[in-house]
Amino acid sequence: MAEEKSPAPGTSASPFNRTVQHDAKRLAILSQAARLFNYKGSRATTLKDIAENLGLTKTSLYYYVKTKEELIYQCYLAALAHHQRKLDDIDRQYAAPRERLGAFFMQHFDNWLAAREGRGPHIAALLEIASLRGAHRQEVEAQYIALFKRIRQYLRDGIAEGSFRRIETTATTRALLGSVDWTFSWLHRVEPDQVGRVASCAVDILMHGLYGGPGEYHPSAMNLQEERERPLEGFNREQQKRAKQEAFYKTGTWFFNKQGFNGTSLDEIAEHLHVSKGAFYYHIRNKEDLLFNCYCRSLDIVEGIHHQADAESGPGLQKVEHTCRRIFYFQNSHEGPLIRYSSITALPMERRREILRRTDAANECFGNFLRQGIGDGSVREVDTFVAQQLIAGAVNASMELSLWRRLDDIDSAAVDYFDIFFNGLLTRP
Repeated sequence: MAEEKSPAPGTSASPFNRTVQHDAKRLAILSQAARLFNYKGSRATTLKDIAENLGLTKTSLYYYVKTKEELIYQCYLAALAHHQRKLDDIDRQYAAPRERLGAFFMQHFDNWLAAREGRGPHIAALLEIASLRGAHRQEVEAQYIALFKRIRQYLRDGIAEGSFRRIETTATTRALLGSVDWTFSWLHRVEPDQVGRVASCAVDILMHGLYGGPGEYHPSAMNLQEERERPLEGFNREQQKRAKQEAFYKTGTWFFNKQGFNGTSLDEIAEHLHVSKGAFYYHIRNKEDLLFNCYCRSLDIVEGIHHQADAESGPGLQKVEHTCRRIFYFQNSHEGPLIRYSSITALPMERRREILRRTDAANECFGNFLRQGIGDGSVREVDTFVAQQLIAGAVNASMELSLWRRLDDIDSAAVDYFDIFFNGLLTRP
């Protein structure tokens, strides 16, 4: 057998190896950019900010990246490559689908903690894929689809071997990844020494569900089409004005969700609504103001749905279920859409804080229903803070389900989508 030779001095990780140096600097740039994009958003982050945080000049940074969009694109590819490498590691360590899926979730929480503690890079939250253009967007979307299919295969393998319940795997994968993606908005509220415990709580909820009774939880009957829009009153100017604003905000929400903040044009929205630019700008001052009002509209609707469930009789878990299904229906019916929080970082910090404060208060309603459910026996003993955040993440991502499967029956799709939170993945006794 030939003797294995060790690498010659000056190669591999040597400080004189220019390729290694270049790669290390590039990774540092992507990590710092991801940190700033996650916190401030791409709109508020400049290449100068990134250079200064790294102790570089803008000229030095331009050696590695020419434009901010190029940097966002590279950050997203690096994030997706990181997730794929972690899945490769998981596949080598574990054979059972249950262990692989659990390890994926635990790894996601540890990625966040590692970046906070300085033992790993910052990973970009994939918030603004819609703002990318052309080949950049196509490549990032292709890599995301590959990640999606890999997670979905874990579910299908678990069903095939009998460890997972029979579930609709496409809807469940979207709900799972929605919960994962949402962690960027709440993990900072968890003490570092509690992140591991919180991750374990999350995996437990996803594996076993929230239902505290025997067998499986079955959704209750609902008639989500019973409420109709009031007809316009011909001489009620205030109502007409509100109807016009609703049309602006509804259409604006659709464009922001589909094209991102940077990719959305107010002129395009005016053209879509068949109104003159003058009439449009009479109601809408600027794009930032429109985005803020789109968030306010969505929160008004969600808060109303929470209040409706709160006023109903019935166990706590049923209130969670009714709220999820109503929001999903509104999101995916002709009355929607609701705003996707992928554009939240485009708002200036003061307005962003206002929206997030209202969002946290709305999500806390899930926690209230869950605590009620623990009291009445419909919900098993779980960490309600973790549970409400997992559900909120899935709710936020629910508008994207139509990209992955048909929604011929909206409420039936909602039942498939949220089933994992009520019944979990594992077969139930």
